[in-house]
Amino acid sequence: MPSFDVVSEVDLQEVRNAVDQAAREVSNRFDFKNTNSTIELGDGTINMASSTEDRLAAARVVLEEKLVRRKVSLKTLDYGKVEEASGGTARQVVTLAQGISSEKARELNKFIKGLGLKGVQSATQGEQLRVSAKKRDHLQEVIAKLREGNFGVPLQFNNFRD
Repeated sequence: MPSFDVVSEVDLQEVRNAVDQAAREVSNRFDFKNTNSTIELGDGTINMASSTEDRLAAARVVLEEKLVRRKVSLKTLDYGKVEEASGGTARQVVTLAQGISSEKARELNKFIKGLGLKGVQSATQGEQLRVSAKKRDHLQEVIAKLREGNFGVPLQFNNFRD
């Protein structure tokens, strides 16, 4: 029975490269001089800090530009609240979302069932979704419909088996 997996993964090497490029640009740009703006990659998070909230917003724009250029989806970023730090500075933590949560998996299952394709089944397996069908054409149609939909997470399709 043909099947494939729906996953939501982030290429951490590309994220690391984008954060390094953004940090380098922030340290060199004239409009960031004397603002102590930093962008650092933590364990599954990106920490940003600056002297004011508007400089923090500008640093966020630089980071997003670098991520888009490296083909990392901005849907993976979950922005935390802008916090006031010591000395009147502002900081923000950005979490990288990995995997498909259980409620997103339920939403995807419901969407796939709602397509009304005969013989298509989907099951949640940890942080991924396995979709199987009797016909390969049905699977390709499911992939096309999932790409059209907006589920708030980036979706990749792998492990396609005939």
